[in-house]
Amino acid sequence: MLRAAFGPAAAEAKLKARQGHAYEPRLVDLFVRGSGQLTAGLDDTTWDAVLALEPEPHTQMSEQEFDAACLAMADFADLKSPYSVGHSRAVAVLAGDAARRCGLPEGDATDLTRAGLLHDIGQVAVPARIWLKPTAFSESDWEQVRLHTYYGERVLARPAALARLGAIVAQHHERCDGSGYHRGARGPALSVQGKILAAAEAYPNKIETRPHRAALTEHTAAAALKREGRLDGEAVAGVLEAAGHSVPVRKHLVAGLTGREVDVLRSIALGQSMKETARTLGISPKTVDNHTQSVYAKIGVKTRGGATLFAIEHGLYAPG
Repeated sequence: MLRAAFGPAAAEAKLKARQGHAYEPRLVDLFVRGSGQLTAGLDDTTWDAVLALEPEPHTQMSEQEFDAACLAMADFADLKSPYSVGHSRAVAVLAGDAARRCGLPEGDATDLTRAGLLHDIGQVAVPARIWLKPTAFSESDWEQVRLHTYYGERVLARPAALARLGAIVAQHHERCDGSGYHRGARGPALSVQGKILAAAEAYPNKIETRPHRAALTEHTAAAALKREGRLDGEAVAGVLEAAGHSVPVRKHLVAGLTGREVDVLRSIALGQSMKETARTLGISPKTVDNHTQSVYAKIGVKTRGGATLFAIEHGLYAPG
């Protein structure tokens, strides 16, 4: 990482400066003596080439192993500060539960749970002194803090299974009025999952102690979220209900579509025929037709093109 960021000479200088502190002295000496051989061809190495070096047989993670890996990354990220220990686990539980309460399909709820675990992985790239600062962030601090969502998206960008989650992770500090970060995206550009994750992150953040402030009570935090205005109202309702507050969830986050109707909408957007959709979802073509008519009525369109555009605009289009 040092070599990629600063170049060979500067990287060696930094290693020597940190010798005996961050790095084991003997290992630094070994690396410096053999750096030419150890890094030969590194600049031309591709991701696919590295993967090809894996000894056979090549194995794939099971769903349970994938969840365990996400959990390990969550705990690693949260150890950046003693004030954030357990934060990602709390966000994950709220995000997944809120997704179900808002009527999203189970696959989306699973993705949101995993995105909740991974949402702060980018904070590892921000200096610990900022996260531990006992006063409010300065503008200079904020410039670095705002980058942690970008770093998180980039860390997760390569493997397809993680890239899907990274797209959600990137939105966890966005706000519907465009005042969030790191893109400053507005409501229509935010996915449904992104809106829920933003609300799911905001609630535990308020009830957790930070170096510069005390934790809010659950009641005060819930009231603050309701007044927020910049978060999606239905996402907030889903998160607060998941947290145990008495808040009616109207399940209108996606035009009142049920989870099954979202599945059908995605199939429509992907160009699948009625029979293909029926096979994919394990239901009859007649049931698919009924769902399709309901979807068209709820989202106010009459054509497949209109339905596809709606899916794209609401972050529901999932190619591949």
